[in-house]
Amino acid sequence: MIPARRTPAVAHLLGPLLIMSGLSSALAQLPPDIASVPADLTLPKLSPGIAGPGKRVKEVLKGNESTELYHVTWLPTGWKAGERYPVIVELAGNGPYRNGFGDVSTGRPEGSKLGYGISGGRNYIWICLPFIDDTGKKIATSWWGKRPGHDPQPTLNYIKRAVPELCRRHGGDPDRVVLAGFSRGAIACNYIGLYDDEIAKLWAAMIPYSHYDGVFERWGYPGADRHSARTRLKRLGKRPQFICHESHSNAAMSLEATRKYLDTTGVPGRFTFQLTGFRNHNDAWTLRPSPARKALREWLHRSLNPQTD
Repeated sequence: MIPARRTPAVAHLLGPLLIMSGLSSALAQLPPDIASVPADLTLPKLSPGIAGPGKRVKEVLKGNESTELYHVTWLPTGWKAGERYPVIVELAGNGPYRNGFGDVSTGRPEGSKLGYGISGGRNYIWICLPFIDDTGKKIATSWWGKRPGHDPQPTLNYIKRAVPELCRRHGGDPDRVVLAGFSRGAIACNYIGLYDDEIAKLWAAMIPYSHYDGVFERWGYPGADRHSARTRLKRLGKRPQFICHESHSNAAMSLEATRKYLDTTGVPGRFTFQLTGFRNHNDAWTLRPSPARKALREWLHRSLNPQTD
C-alpha cells in the first residue's frame, strides 16, 4: 500500500497535536496540583474591629497610625485572656506573582496562609507581619526596602517591636515564637530573622517554605552571597528548622540544593527536610491534608514541647 501523502494542512494540524501530546505526557509525570486534593481548611475572612477568639483582623502598632503599615492577627478558637499561647509569625512571598499553575502571591500580610494551615486555627496565635519600604511608612510587596539598596532596617525595626508587643497584648508565649515564611518569606527566615543577635533571640524555631537564604546568590539584594548567608546562619544555634519545598522546581533552587548548600557551610543545625508532595509554588498546600502537613504539625509540636517526647 502506498502511504497517503500528508498535505501541508494536515501537517499543520498534527504538529500542535504532537506537541500537546508531549506536554500532556510531561504534565502526567509531575507531582499533583494542590487543586487535586480538596481543602479541609478555609482561610477565615478578615473581620472588622479588634482581635478576639476565632477572628482574623488587621491591626496597627501604636505609633504607626499615620502610616500605611499594618499586620494581620488571628487569635485561635477558644482563646482566653490570661492564658499563654505559642505564636506563629509569618512573612509573605513576593508580589504580585502568578505562575502557569495559577499560584498567586500578593506580597501582603493578608495573603499569607502557612500559619493557619499549620495550626488549623487552633492552639496557636498566628500573626502575619509586613515587609517595609525605605520610608518606614509603606508595605513592600517585593523584597524589602527599595532597589537597589533593599534596606532591611525598617523591616527589622518593625519586627523587633511587633513581636514582644503583640505577645504582651494577646498572651503570646515569648519562649515559643516560631518564624515561618513562604518564598521571599522563607529567605527572610534567615536573612531577616537571623540578621543580628537581637532579632535572632526572638525565635524558638523556623519554617522556611520554598527557597533558602544563601542557596541562590543572584537575587539582587545586598548580602545574598553565601559568605554573608553563612554569617547569619551561625546565629541559628540550636533552634530547629523545618525546611520544606515544592516537589517540582528548578534544580538550582530545590530542596536537594538547600541540603547540599547546608552541608558546605560546616554549620551544624537541627534541620528537617520535607517535600510538600505538590508541584505548586503556593503556601495554600497547608490548607489540605497531606503527609507533609502531618509531618510538619508533628515536628512543630515536638519542637515546642520537648518535655512531652
